[in-house]
Amino acid sequence: MKNNYKEMKTFLILWSTQSLSQLGSAMTSFALTLWLYEKTGSALQTAFLSICSYTPYVLMSIFAGALSDRWDKKRTMLVCDTLAACCSVLVLILLKTNSLLPIHMYVMNAVSGLMNTVQQPASEVTMTLITPKEQYQRTSGLRSFSNSLVTILHPMFATSLYAIVGMDGVIGVDLATFVVAFAALAAGVHIPSLETQRLDESRETVLSSAKAGLSYLRRNGLILWLILFLAGVNFAASAFDAVLPPYVLSHENGGEAVLGIVMSCAGIATLMGSLAAIILPAPKNRIRVILLTMLFSLGTENFILAFTRTPIWWCIAQIIGWSVVPIMNTNLDVILRNTIPTEMQGRVYSCRNTMQFFTIPIGTFVGGFMVDKVCEPWMAQTNSGGLLAEIFGEGKGSGAALVMFILGIVGIAMCLIFGKILRKYEFVESTAKKCR
Repeated sequence: MKNNYKEMKTFLILWSTQSLSQLGSAMTSFALTLWLYEKTGSALQTAFLSICSYTPYVLMSIFAGALSDRWDKKRTMLVCDTLAACCSVLVLILLKTNSLLPIHMYVMNAVSGLMNTVQQPASEVTMTLITPKEQYQRTSGLRSFSNSLVTILHPMFATSLYAIVGMDGVIGVDLATFVVAFAALAAGVHIPSLETQRLDESRETVLSSAKAGLSYLRRNGLILWLILFLAGVNFAASAFDAVLPPYVLSHENGGEAVLGIVMSCAGIATLMGSLAAIILPAPKNRIRVILLTMLFSLGTENFILAFTRTPIWWCIAQIIGWSVVPIMNTNLDVILRNTIPTEMQGRVYSCRNTMQFFTIPIGTFVGGFMVDKVCEPWMAQTNSGGLLAEIFGEGKGSGAALVMFILGIVGIAMCLIFGKILRKYEFVESTAKKCR
C-alpha cells in the first residue's frame, strides 16, 4: 500500500489540487449562467456562454497539441491557468462597477476556452508521464471520481453563495482555489521530460505536427470512428445541456434551487459510476462497453425528462442517464493511452479534441435555438388539451420537453448506426492481428 502511494504521490497532488480549482471554475460558470438567464430569460443567449467557451477550443485544438508537445508542460499549465484566472478578475471588476454585459461574458469565456485549448493536451500528457502504466485504469477512475464530485458540489455551492453573497463571493472562491492549484503545481509537482521524443520532432513546424496527429488517426480507423461516434454523443449531450436550465427554471415547480439539485444528481450518479469504474475488472471488449453505456444513457434520460413534470423524476432521470458515463470515459481513456504512443499523445489528443468536441458549440446552439425559436413558439400555438399538450405539458417549458424527446430519438439512432460501423472495424482489426 505504501509503495502504491509513493509511486502515485505526484499524481495525487496534481489531481487533488487541479480538481479543487476545477470546482471553483465550475461554480463561477454556473453562477454566471444563473445571472445571465435572470437578465435575459433567453435559452439561446445563455447557451452562447458555452458556445464561446468551446469555439476557440475546437478551432485551435488541432494546433495546440503540437505546441504542447514542444513546450514545457508545467510552464504551459501555469501560464494558461493564470490567464484564465485573470478573466475571472475582470468579470469581478465589471460586476463591481455595474458594467458587466453579456458581450463581456462571451469574450471572457472565449479567452478562457482558448487557454483550456492549450492547457488540456499538456495536462493529458502530464497525467500519462506521472502515472505508472499499471495504474491507468485506477487513475482514470479517480479522475472520473473528482469530476463527479465537482458535478455534485458546484451547483449547490454556487447556488448557495450566489443567494447569500452574490457573484462576488463565487468568484472569490474561484480565485482562492486557483491560488492553491497554482502553488501546488509550481512547487510540489515534478513532471518528467519525454526522453523518447526524437530530435527531429522538435524541429517540426506546428502545421507538420498537426498533420502527424491526423495521419496517426487515419492509420487507426477504429480510433477515428470511435472519436466520431463520441462527437455525435457530444452533440446530443451539449444540446441537452442547453435545454435543461430553461426546462427546469421555466416550470412553476422548478427554479434555481431545483436546478441546482437536479444538476447535483448528475454528479451523484457519476460519482457512483466512477466508484464502479475503479472497482470493476477490465472488460473483454471496451468498445462494446462504450456503445452500450451511451445507448442506455441517451435512450433513457431524455425520454424521462420529456414525459415528466416533477423534480423527483428529473432527479431520477439524471441519475439513470449519468451513472454509466464514467464507465464509458474510463474505457475510452484506457483505449487511448494504451494505443497512442506517449510521444504522440499531445498531437493526437489535440486532433481528437477538435474532431470529438467540434459538435459541442453546434449542439449548444441548436439546443438553445430549438427551445427559443422553434419548439416553445410551436407549443404555445397548440390547442390546450391536445395530444402534444397532453404529452409534453402546457405553457413555458413544454417546448423544452419536446426538444428533450427529439434528442432521445437522435441519440438512439446515432448509437445504432455507429455501433455497426465500429463492430465492422473491430472485426477487420482483429482479423489483421491474427494474420500477423
